[in-house]
Amino acid sequence: MGSINNGNGSAMKDVERGSFNGDGASHEEKLRNALTNTMTLSPELFEKIYLSPKGNTKGDLRKTFANPTPIAITGFVVGLLPLSCEFMGWRGSGGTFATQTTTASVFFGGVLLTFGGIGEFFLGNSFPCLVFFAYGAHFFTYACAFIPWFGSVAWNAASTPGNDYSPGPTFAAGFGFYPLALAMLSFIFLICSLRTNLVFVMIFVCATMGFGFAAGSLWATAQGSAAYGNTLLIGCGACFFAADMLGWYLLLAIMIAVMELPVGLGDLFT
Repeated sequence: MGSINNGNGSAMKDVERGSFNGDGASHEEKLRNALTNTMTLSPELFEKIYLSPKGNTKGDLRKTFANPTPIAITGFVVGLLPLSCEFMGWRGSGGTFATQTTTASVFFGGVLLTFGGIGEFFLGNSFPCLVFFAYGAHFFTYACAFIPWFGSVAWNAASTPGNDYSPGPTFAAGFGFYPLALAMLSFIFLICSLRTNLVFVMIFVCATMGFGFAAGSLWATAQGSAAYGNTLLIGCGACFFAADMLGWYLLLAIMIAVMELPVGLGDLFT
């Protein structure tokens, strides 16, 4: 999967002969260290694992710390799956705002995507850093809007102000501008992702459409067109579900590359 640098070939030969002079570390540890120092990632493999073109970042942080990309992708797929299913009303779930899995949005979607963004920041991967931070902030924002302590719903309640669980038309009308902004942001990500791989591109296509449907659903609901709003919400859930399935594929492909498993998933990364 990677190309071999022959600069430390003598060290590798010493390890193979068992005559590597170290500080008492085991043979396995010496071999791992020698491999780490002599392996370099090809540009194609780098883009698959880090979702970003290989740049000229200085330092050896990638040899010191774990790859943050699968951490963020894990948060994305686990946080989005139940939310998308709730938007489509599967198994009797859902409602206008699908708040049954708010905690999953916070601790998987928000926390893991933010941690992934921090890791990409220190590795110098600007594009995935921005994507992970932005969508992590989205998961936090969406979840916190329906946590009573923040009062977002309570002050825009359908009946009496202060009702934490009854979003009114004013809330839906105002909140609709939020997914509109995310649709615009996702479209920018879509344009930028053309430099990476097909799976990433399709995720942003689905995200852009999904946020657009979400904005339309909220505005239709605010105008009293509940049936039309629900239809648009189902479309939103379907787009997010498709993005989530692509995310699961992406996570599996990245982990297969990281673990160097002899498994092929088809060439969707070109």
